[in-house]
Amino acid sequence: MRRFADHPAAAMNSDDTHDRTIAESDHGEEIATLSLVLSAVDISHSVISRDHRFLLCVAADDQQRALYHIERFREENEGWPPEAVVTEEVASSLRFPALLVIGALMLFYFVTGPWNRHSLWFIEGAGDSTLILGQGEYFRLITALTLHADLTHLLGNCLFGAILLHFFFRTIGPGMGIFALVLAAGLGNYLNVILHGEGHRFVGFSTAVFAAIGMQVMVGYHASRKQSKLQIAAPFMAGAALLAMTGSGGVRTDLGAHLLGMLSGFVLGGLLISPLFLKLRHSSFLQTLLFICAWVAVTFSWHSALQTVH
Repeated sequence: MRRFADHPAAAMNSDDTHDRTIAESDHGEEIATLSLVLSAVDISHSVISRDHRFLLCVAADDQQRALYHIERFREENEGWPPEAVVTEEVASSLRFPALLVIGALMLFYFVTGPWNRHSLWFIEGAGDSTLILGQGEYFRLITALTLHADLTHLLGNCLFGAILLHFFFRTIGPGMGIFALVLAAGLGNYLNVILHGEGHRFVGFSTAVFAAIGMQVMVGYHASRKQSKLQIAAPFMAGAALLAMTGSGGVRTDLGAHLLGMLSGFVLGGLLISPLFLKLRHSSFLQTLLFICAWVAVTFSWHSALQTVH
């Protein structure tokens, strides 16, 4: 739209007092909007059509006041409606990585079953701070992520984990995303072990879910500074919903692992938004390599766990 500060209107309409054109456009809806603005401040005006263009006209005495209100309207509505945020695609040949992770967790649960202190899986793979700190069985920091106490525990992590991981992997890439997830979750479990000291046992993917929350907040905020407060708060809302579903206290809820997982996610997310990693995420080769490394890390951890069986 172009604005004309002092352009007499020709062939106006029946109201000859409106002899100043203050705006014109090919789009009638734009002039109609400005007409509403003038109507709201009680400025008499006319809207006419000429040669497939629309003109907004006022009397000479009202010209400056009309221009002032139109300018104020434009300033207050600059950038509205907001442009749609387009998520930048990352180079990868991998499809639906979030479903792959969640599906693997569910399949593994049907192999291991729920918590059982006599089960080989839980004896050798559950997180145990005494064995981690005392005997160096650090593989438990990873194997514990794949075990769940019961079906409710599993479904809670899978439901909210699937949503969070989907958006996180779309932003950072599936290979780099899964590798960062395993790393941040392992770090979160290790910090929790140090916090509790010996005698603490734990299982569950929730540390990884909260690590994903931390990383998504950091990466998502950097990806678009135009995000609304609701979009930025969405990962926290998912975490709160997971806490509400599983409980925030009691012997079966490891709140420390949740909070330290999120803290680890913040730290690693800060690295992921560095210029180097933002550039590397577009490498299809690197995405595939990190994807393989993440699954090798989990497989090797379980191999190490079961090697202890005599």
